[in-house]
Amino acid sequence: MNERKISLFSIPLLIMGITMIFLGARWMIVDEPWMLDKVANEERLEMSFDQLFQAEINNTLPGYLRQIYQFFGLWVGVIGLFIFLFSRTSLTNISKVRISLLICIGIMILFGTIMAHMLIPSSPFVYLAWALVILYSISLYAHKSI
Repeated sequence: MNERKISLFSIPLLIMGITMIFLGARWMIVDEPWMLDKVANEERLEMSFDQLFQAEINNTLPGYLRQIYQFFGLWVGVIGLFIFLFSRTSLTNISKVRISLLICIGIMILFGTIMAHMLIPSSPFVYLAWALVILYSISLYAHKSI
């Protein structure tokens, strides 16, 4: 029975980790990563990217944004890899590992969801944040029942 609960704890976190690895890789390899969330980004900027890049002073801005998004993608991917590797059932048998994962991931999801709602409410990433909350809740429930 405990193995089933450990799996119930691990599987949602493994899904989170894989999702973050995928998203991080996507931000790193796309030519214009700011366009992945174009509507929310343009809403936040209060102008279109065409307008933003039109000004001569902003000629180098696309390269700068690409660099920032690549670093962001790297960090998202590394955090996803961390979650994936530490969510394996061989490690989640240890209560202290489960608690550490729940604290770190809980803080990340809490503040990420709050920031998404405050800064980019029209972004599809808000829905992703709520999906992460659901996955996290399943893992939290499983931990409590072990």
